[in-house]
Amino acid sequence: MTLVTLAAPARFVLETKKSRFLAQAIPVESAEQALAWLHEIADPDATHNCWAYRIGTAYRFSDDAEPGGTAGRPILAAIDNQGFDRVMAVVTRWYGGINLGAGGLARAYGGSTAECLRSAPRRPLLEMMEAELHCDFALVNSVHSLLPDFAAEKLGERFDEQGLRLRLRLPASMFAGLAQRLRDLSRGAAFLEAIESPGE
Repeated sequence: MTLVTLAAPARFVLETKKSRFLAQAIPVESAEQALAWLHEIADPDATHNCWAYRIGTAYRFSDDAEPGGTAGRPILAAIDNQGFDRVMAVVTRWYGGINLGAGGLARAYGGSTAECLRSAPRRPLLEMMEAELHCDFALVNSVHSLLPDFAAEKLGERFDEQGLRLRLRLPASMFAGLAQRLRDLSRGAAFLEAIESPGE
């Protein structure tokens, strides 16, 4: 399954037994960004602000004083079940005076999140990687003009006695094509090597 993330923020409102659940979700790149957004949108006057995020292998969730396992985990399950990554979801609840029970709470939190994500605009997530490109001085301009064709972002640049060294970030699916183009262009005077990114 190709992982997706949100193309734009999304929201969905569910009312059940007089309780109101507002599910909101955004794309995020880091835990810090996810938690900053939580502090921005959490309603201090609501009964609960429950949440979960998934960013690659990292995830966290909170029941925000709802019974254990009835809110944060169902929100995370809704994110995972639809193949989302790099997403933060917050479900804010205003209590309506009727207890829903553990099963009812889990269905409300998980269901409102699932519906919020189901109707949201999504985009596929590209697997990114880092690489180092080496080329001699004569090829510098040609190499720079190639990078946009392969969606390669320049992270760093330095010169040494052999020529130019560029650190790049690019979609993993583009690596082989760029390496081949460099070989064709340079007859071996330019080459690309993958860098193991920390934590991957």
